[in-house]
Amino acid sequence: MAMVLSLAAWAETPEPLAPLPLTVDADASRVMLGQRLFHDPKLSDQGKRSCASCHPLDKGGMDGKARAEAADGVSLLRNSPSLFNVSFNYFFNWDGVVTTLEAHTEKVMLNPKIMNAKWPELIERLRAEPDYIDAFKRVYPEGLTKANVVDALSNFERSLVTPNARFDRFLRGETAALNADEQQGYRLFTALGCVACHQGVNLGGNLFQKFGIFGAPQGQQGPLDEGRYSVTGNDRDRGVFRVPSLRNVAVTAPYFHDGRAADLAAAVDTMAEHQLGKRLAAKQRDAIVKFLQTLTGEYLGKSLVVNNKPKP
Repeated sequence: MAMVLSLAAWAETPEPLAPLPLTVDADASRVMLGQRLFHDPKLSDQGKRSCASCHPLDKGGMDGKARAEAADGVSLLRNSPSLFNVSFNYFFNWDGVVTTLEAHTEKVMLNPKIMNAKWPELIERLRAEPDYIDAFKRVYPEGLTKANVVDALSNFERSLVTPNARFDRFLRGETAALNADEQQGYRLFTALGCVACHQGVNLGGNLFQKFGIFGAPQGQQGPLDEGRYSVTGNDRDRGVFRVPSLRNVAVTAPYFHDGRAADLAAAVDTMAEHQLGKRLAAKQRDAIVKFLQTLTGEYLGKSLVVNNKPKP
């Protein structure tokens, strides 16, 4: 069977993916309050890091490090996924430990290795600022409460949508939005089966898969990570991780849960060999990389910028 679909067959095949919506419903007042909280280091126990520390919105929504730095400065965490388009996920974190954005928000805040917040102290710190009290009263009848802090943050995170990628325009019928090489890359992406896991409007984010179906990938960063097994305790979940979204993937290096792949070419080769059992020719790999580069969207009307070289 040919690896690449013919132009005629591909043209008749229903699109397996969908474009991001150009707009999303959002409560502007809650979003604005959540944005302030998102950038406020008072949410962390030591007052030194905010949500934006690991998810800078001017750098693809992630920190560019192979692994996020823990609050203690010693522990190795997993690679920080981008928060852009997080509202289209059904599972969160690399192991899918929670299934709602609210639960994810609170879990990160209370995690002793990340924000290490404690609700009584956190609420007290926020209430020490009169403008926070006033702001919450304007937005929530109950005022400044734990539930409303989580709600405001979650509303802001849901607003982090990056529509209008060139691929989205292509899906909406603007064929010229992708050049011939990029379209060839998309045909390969579909024909090889990448789209089986990187599916839906977010091109992933909602399924689980063993990392290394056809043998363990090389280049592991740090200690062995059991993946979803740490959540379920089922042996079949050892080394299983949530399939990440490919939205904005060109600006969110390095890749995988441990940041082992420094660039898209290395990531594509790893996926082809160890997830699909195929070795790609350089021309095929490069075409897929070109396609992936068309997935970069816009935030607040501006295209996301390419991150700096991955940090250690």
